[in-house]
Amino acid sequence: MSLPKSVTISQAGVSVVFDLSDGTPQILHWGEDLGAVDAEALRLAAIEPTAHAELDAHQFHGIWRENARGNISRPTLLGHRNGSDFTQLFTLTSVDAAAERAAFVSLDKAAGLEVSAVFEFVGSGVLAISQSVKNVATGNFTVDALEVFMPIPDRAAESMDFTGRWVKERQPQRRAIQPGTWVREEREGRSSHDYTILQLAMTQGAGHQQGEIWSLGVGYSGNSRHSIECHQSGRKFISAGELLLPGEVILAEGESFAAPKVYAIYSSDGIDGVTERSYAWLRARKEHPTNIRPRPLTLNVWEAVYFDHNLEKLSQLADVAKEIGVERFVLDDGWFGSRRNDTKGLGDWQVSSEVWPEGLGPLVKKVKDSGMEFGLWFEGEMLNPDSDIYRAHPDWILSAGGRVPPEGRRQHVIDFTNPAAYEYILESIDAVLSEYDIAYIKWDHNKFLIEPASDGKPAVHNQTAAIYQMFSELKRRHPGLEIESCSSGGGRIDLGMAQVADRFWTSDCNDALERQYIQRYTQYAIPPEMLGSHIGPTKSHTTGRVHSLSFRAISALFGHAGLEWDITETTPSEREQLRSWVSYYKSKRSLLHAGKMIRIDTPEDHFIHGVVSQDKSEAVFALVSLAAHGGSRPDAIRFAGLNPEQRYRVKAVFPAGEPSFIQRTQVEWFDGVELSGAALESVGLRSPIMYPENALLIEIEAS
Repeated sequence: MSLPKSVTISQAGVSVVFDLSDGTPQILHWGEDLGAVDAEALRLAAIEPTAHAELDAHQFHGIWRENARGNISRPTLLGHRNGSDFTQLFTLTSVDAAAERAAFVSLDKAAGLEVSAVFEFVGSGVLAISQSVKNVATGNFTVDALEVFMPIPDRAAESMDFTGRWVKERQPQRRAIQPGTWVREEREGRSSHDYTILQLAMTQGAGHQQGEIWSLGVGYSGNSRHSIECHQSGRKFISAGELLLPGEVILAEGESFAAPKVYAIYSSDGIDGVTERSYAWLRARKEHPTNIRPRPLTLNVWEAVYFDHNLEKLSQLADVAKEIGVERFVLDDGWFGSRRNDTKGLGDWQVSSEVWPEGLGPLVKKVKDSGMEFGLWFEGEMLNPDSDIYRAHPDWILSAGGRVPPEGRRQHVIDFTNPAAYEYILESIDAVLSEYDIAYIKWDHNKFLIEPASDGKPAVHNQTAAIYQMFSELKRRHPGLEIESCSSGGGRIDLGMAQVADRFWTSDCNDALERQYIQRYTQYAIPPEMLGSHIGPTKSHTTGRVHSLSFRAISALFGHAGLEWDITETTPSEREQLRSWVSYYKSKRSLLHAGKMIRIDTPEDHFIHGVVSQDKSEAVFALVSLAAHGGSRPDAIRFAGLNPEQRYRVKAVFPAGEPSFIQRTQVEWFDGVELSGAALESVGLRSPIMYPENALLIEIEAS
């Protein structure tokens, strides 16, 4: 059976064109849909001249980027068979193609390796790329890397990725694409606080509303590698994939390794176009939380009580929560074993009789009788050396060379690839969930992996697969259970965990100013309904900054909103403002959690962002003053995403009090003004003068 000479797949305005005439899949185009394309003509157009000091004729390197085809950059597959078969030449053996999917299988008989790649549009133009390698010869084959490389056009001039640390996650860094390779590697055994959920390649000056973007993200929560390449030829590539530890994948004859999926998202409408595609794809999943029910307004009590658990105080919190309108009450760390501080007890998942002599039943009943569901904190992948389980099974931790790894937060990582350890944790947590009416668990992960080995072999890949399996099994046993992924805040937020978790704790930092940045850039890929965003205390526990309730409330609104505050200490005025804010959140969450995210490109001293309904009939925007303005009067507030021909009524709203102004007179539009969508985008509204670290909420409704 003859193979086709080319394949084109497309969806939602995006297409990928493959040439197969050289015996290997070669991507001629990934980007805006070209319509009916003559692939052979496109191939001829792509053949380059040969330069001096290079090969004698042009070579298409193909998706496997073999050195045998003239590629002198990093190949897609890195590996060897005891030092041999380190270089391959794959020949295409089968093609299975449809309108939105193309699958290729290639073989190198000499090297004894078969590789496969599947490119499949999974919704809204998001391209999922799956790759695998099979050892079809005698002798073990060591896989060192199996990554995805996608070509990006010459006009891609800049790249963006994200860096960070605890309480300051996902800070953008933008750079010109220069000769060489820009690499971001994560070796924590989790996606980490320093993780780039998506890496972006962009046309010069691309912003939120304009320019072309090509992005890749790994659908995986372990070690990862992202890169941007500019070869000496001038050609450019973007890549992503799992970072394998030495010897982590060794294939015996007949064995295969499937690399984690990589998601490729293209936009011709700026960064917000990437966001729109990512949201639409994630929201279309049957398991997406908003397809189950509206996101409950959540109170987490960590910053209210820390380890000081007692029924009286927690009951008082429940009373105030009921008064305010909270829908979910979450008990955090400290309820189990000897866990009175963060140095002991972790891993002993039995309710502490010292703190809870009658068990959790009285608190659960109090919460349920107050009209709220009950949630509970676990850190199931960790244990303290000072715990019953570690004293009984010190061999149940990830370790290498007979050494005990350095502690972090006085804890170690349980080896989930050990069936006995995995089963113990599963059954312990299952017993608690079975005894009490628990609708939600906050699952923490406070230590990165050091020497992550099991039986002397690297175990990050299998450890990551095991936590996915754990979440799935807990949900199978407890239908309706929701799981929040927390990792010292935002240390494990990625496109893999987004498939199995219902919510992320975006950051341990509840400082509203820091949250403006953290949430903005996390939301490039992850929709707001999956991101916990809470009103913290007046004085932030992580920065010491003091912010108004209005600023904290508006910052928390654009996410899965909640509270992380000792609300028993609030004044009557603050409680009234909180009731108003909670009511507003409930009335707008269907918009906030289903609409189109819009970000306006602005000077660094302020943000303008909002959510527009899919039918463009309503919107909520925030004007955020981040720092003192350069001019005595700020720039106009402009909007996007509206119907240019529709007239809208625009007004300021204050669900949790007004911001603080520094001006002698107020703007005139606060009580309402009618303008067309075109006028709101082109001309906008004059901004009031606010103090730094204040925000204004603006409602827009079709008139």
